[in-house]
Amino acid sequence: MAESRIRFRHLQAFLEVARQGSVARAAEFLHVSAPAVTKTLRELEEALGIAVVERDGRGIRVTRLGEIFLGHAGTAITALKRGVDSVRQDGAINRHPIRIGALPTVSARVMPLAMSLFLEENTGAALKIVTGENAVLLEQLRVGALDLVVGRLAAPEHMTGFFFEHLYSEQVLFVVRAGHPLSEPGADIFARLDEFPVLMPTRESVIRPFVDRLFITNGMTAPATEIETVSDSFGRSFMRQSNAVWIISAGVVANEIASGAFVALPVDTEETKGPVGLTMRTDTAPSPAFSILLQTIREAARHNA
Repeated sequence: MAESRIRFRHLQAFLEVARQGSVARAAEFLHVSAPAVTKTLRELEEALGIAVVERDGRGIRVTRLGEIFLGHAGTAITALKRGVDSVRQDGAINRHPIRIGALPTVSARVMPLAMSLFLEENTGAALKIVTGENAVLLEQLRVGALDLVVGRLAAPEHMTGFFFEHLYSEQVLFVVRAGHPLSEPGADIFARLDEFPVLMPTRESVIRPFVDRLFITNGMTAPATEIETVSDSFGRSFMRQSNAVWIISAGVVANEIASGAFVALPVDTEETKGPVGLTMRTDTAPSPAFSILLQTIREAARHNA
């Protein structure tokens, strides 16, 4: 039987190649040679009787049938890790972290309060928080590298195998530092936008299509000087020392706007408003600590909505 020939190393190698999109990078992460990873993938394909990956230019992509198997492989790895954690004793405390992926807007707006509330519960559970683009975080969730993603609702084609719980809605703002020329009353923002560098969401981000349509609606194709970034720390620093315009989710700069350091320009961005919430795998079986974490995130979201 095929399943009797499949080992943990087969699943681990497949999941890492799917996540990295590269045999070389997967090998580096797994601390083995690239030929060893290739050999392991071939063994898996022989056991399954299908190709799970194929070349894509200089990289590797998962095949259609491989995508189907990918979800099950991620579930198997996650279940095995939880099984090991359930019997491993470390002072009676499970130290395997709950792994949370959070968009920059959520990291700034929701997670600090959520973590404070969670720590007050004294569950003993360790936490790991990573920040990145929505698509990257969802892929890590799909392969079992994350347990939860807190961010924008992805397009329907990317939500297979996931469950989404809405927390609040958020829109994009055009933000500048206090005293910026575009913050003057009556400034024609889109007519003068090419005079300044513009910090933009990346092309892979959920909000980018809305921003692109907004430019077209206002007679522009793209800013003359465009810098794509998902780094909120870079954005804040660059804004303070330049005349840049930052197109960013409201939650990321809520504190700076409240303090008067940044100013939201009078641009109608209502069409960029979208749901932010919890994305989990449909096969997730929450532990008591995980359930408490979800509740603290919900409470923090209500407080900041």
